[in-house]
Amino acid sequence: MNAIVRRPLFTALAVALLAGCERAPKQEDVEAAAQTAAEIADPAPPVTGREAPQFQFSDDEIGIALAPTPGFALKRDFTRDYLSSGEWKTFAAADVRGEPLVALVLDGSDKITAAELRIGTSTDSHAVVTCLDPPKGASTEAADEVRIDGQPFQHFRAGDAAMSHYQSVEAYRHVRNERCVAIDLLVAGTRPEVYDPPATAPFDEAAARARLQEALAAVRITR
Repeated sequence: MNAIVRRPLFTALAVALLAGCERAPKQEDVEAAAQTAAEIADPAPPVTGREAPQFQFSDDEIGIALAPTPGFALKRDFTRDYLSSGEWKTFAAADVRGEPLVALVLDGSDKITAAELRIGTSTDSHAVVTCLDPPKGASTEAADEVRIDGQPFQHFRAGDAAMSHYQSVEAYRHVRNERCVAIDLLVAGTRPEVYDPPATAPFDEAAARARLQEALAAVRITR
């Protein structure tokens, strides 16, 4: 009889203990729940200042980077359906090898008017030797030296026009770490008046050149 009486009593006590555990959660569980609720109510602030990413593009081997540039789209190639030239630099010789590195394409660029900052490089021995030489398409205006992030670049202007198409380039050349670095500020397109009705350009050439100079200021030499 006694055994029969004790078993229900033991069961009742166990249930009561379990119910008590549910009613009184552990202290560490309470603290964890409170922390989660606090994070949801007050999320961590965005990363700013020195902790924010410094560059939108960086190549440590070549030693060049780009600071953030609002109003431009970053591309890793020079292939556009509205620009025929995809060489590593404008007016590149056909027998000189090089590689496109990065481009900043001005927002709104299209077949009527397009603007890009392009950076290409080459370790080809001929490219390095002739890196600072203006191409055949360069203007008769004498080349000059321009400093980009404190480093000297040879600067010249070049252009090309055929029928209603045109291309103008502000070119900057620099030999660094045994390679030629080519930075081109390129404006190209088709004359809007040849369309019927005349097309509307996304921006004029003067505005495009001004924005490309802003993009040039984002270039950083890192080594």
